[in-house]
Amino acid sequence: MINLTNRSYKKELLDQDHIPFADIRQNMKELNTINKLLGGHKITIAGIKALVSQKQAGKTLTVCEIGCGGGDNLKALQDHFNKINMPANFMGIDIKPECIAFAKKQYPQLQATWITSDYQQASLAGIKPDIIFASLFCHHFTEEELTQMLHWMKENASMGFFINDLHRHPIAYYSIKWITTLFSGSYLVKNDAPLSVARGFKKEEWKRIFHHAGINHFTIQWKWAFRYLITCKND
Repeated sequence: MINLTNRSYKKELLDQDHIPFADIRQNMKELNTINKLLGGHKITIAGIKALVSQKQAGKTLTVCEIGCGGGDNLKALQDHFNKINMPANFMGIDIKPECIAFAKKQYPQLQATWITSDYQQASLAGIKPDIIFASLFCHHFTEEELTQMLHWMKENASMGFFINDLHRHPIAYYSIKWITTLFSGSYLVKNDAPLSVARGFKKEEWKRIFHHAGINHFTIQWKWAFRYLITCKND
């Protein structure tokens, strides 16, 4: 049995610079499938619902994702907003130009502003998003880096921000390891999916990170399958 008492800081293959984009593309496609089957997109939609009140009905919201990858989360949100007849604009930020190019090609009908940049250096062109979120992004960072990220999201979102990420737990680790061993065709997914769980955070660790960031008002909810949805409304 793997010991997940302490968080792993082993780098994922996806974080390396030499990975061919064809392999990254296959990785993103499979992760989108996993997100659909295990309810990841539903958690992202729940994050929006937690921050949007009835007062915003009829208002055009601007929603920004950092670490947007191939744009799958933003497409799921667009489908949600279309379903409830609520207007919305989208922004996707990713440091990899290949991911932004793939997102544009994959979802040409998605009304989004795509930005190739480290999120901290991103030029938002004078636009302050209503909501900023990160999905399966935070476990790539150290606690110190996450403290900076929380500050950035809070300062740059007018309504608030949310995080959708993995709960470090043996059941989650071995379940995704078994599933990807049997069904994945991507060596990146087979290696990084269980490692992502080992790099995830537990509830008390999230509380510590928010405390270090000086953010005291937030909500942490455990979601199936072994995810945390963390929401923070701006005052």
